[in-house]
Amino acid sequence: MRQVLLLGAMLLLAACAPSVPTRATPPDITALAQAIAALSPDVDAAEAARAARISFAYSRQLAQEYQITDPPLIHNAKVNAGLRPRGLCYHWAEDMERRLNAEGFTTLELTRAIANSESRFLIEHSTAVIKAKGTLMQDGVVLDPWRHGGRLFWAPVYGDARYAWKPRTDVLRAKGQIRYAQRPDTSVVPLPADLFQE
Repeated sequence: MRQVLLLGAMLLLAACAPSVPTRATPPDITALAQAIAALSPDVDAAEAARAARISFAYSRQLAQEYQITDPPLIHNAKVNAGLRPRGLCYHWAEDMERRLNAEGFTTLELTRAIANSESRFLIEHSTAVIKAKGTLMQDGVVLDPWRHGGRLFWAPVYGDARYAWKPRTDVLRAKGQIRYAQRPDTSVVPLPADLFQE
C-alpha cells in the first residue's frame, strides 16, 4: 500500500512539473530561415538563419522563464491573478522583439502586430513580426510563441489563417493610445528614433 501511495505521489508531482516545449528540429529551423530569407533578395541568408535559430530557442527559454504549465488562456488567467510573472501574448511579443533586435540585424527588422482589436467577443492578440528592412509589416513573418505555450508558431502575416494582423501603431492610434505633442518651433532636440517605428 505504501508503494502505491508513493507511486501516486510521484505521478502527481510529475503531472505538476512544468512542461518545457520540445526543442526545434533542424528542419523546423531551416524552414523558418528559408521563409525569412525569401522575404526579399536583400535579406542576408546568415541573418535569416540566425533569426530562425534564436526565435525557436528563445521561445523555449521564455516558456521556462514564464513558468508555462498550462494552455495559453489558462496561463493568462494565472498572470492576471498574480500567480505567474509574465506570459500574456504582449509579453511574448515584447520579449521576442527585444531579443531579436539585440542582434543588430542589418537586413531584417522587427515590428509588432495586433489582431482582434475591433472584436467585441475575441481577445486581442499581440505578436512579433520579422520583416525585410524597409518593407511593410504585412509582408513579414509572424513569430508567435504564445499561441502554443512556448512552441513557436510562425507563418507569413498574410498566410495566418487564425488571425488578421494589423500594425500595432495603427491599432494604438485608432484607440487613442498614441498621442502627439506639440513641440515649440524653436526646439532643436531631435525626435526619438522609435517614434516612427511600427
